[in-house]
Amino acid sequence: MEALGINLPGLIAQLINFGLLFYLLRRFAFPRITAMLDERAERIRESLEAAERARQDAAASQANVQTQLDEARRVGQAIIEQTTRAAEQLRIQLMEEAQKEREAFLARARAEFSLERDKGVAELRRQFADLTIAAAERVINESLDASKHQRIVAEVLEQSRLN
Repeated sequence: MEALGINLPGLIAQLINFGLLFYLLRRFAFPRITAMLDERAERIRESLEAAERARQDAAASQANVQTQLDEARRVGQAIIEQTTRAAEQLRIQLMEEAQKEREAFLARARAEFSLERDKGVAELRRQFADLTIAAAERVINESLDASKHQRIVAEVLEQSRLN
């Protein structure tokens, strides 16, 4: 083997060193390295699972947010509709109250007008009665001739207009 450039005692020493090194590495280093690699693989697997859970949580959160937005829109729309109905009812109620007040005002005005008219008619009747009495007094004081009677009534009416 020397012809091939192989030193047999050096080769055997290197094989023993290699075997011893291999044994020591296998006995002490490989289990630790394997444990470290397994631990790293486990951390990577856990990280991937955590990322998947985070993605699912994000999707669930987004769905939840969308559901809440939809609910908020629905509630807002319901509030707007309710407010619109309440405003319409208030408008109708105010219109009815205004109509009632207008009718009450018209009724009071009619009653006042009727009262004033009745007072005016009563005053006219009283004045007419006074005129009739005054005319009758003059007629009685003078003769009961029809032409004189008409002239006296005309005079009394003329005098009442001037007063």
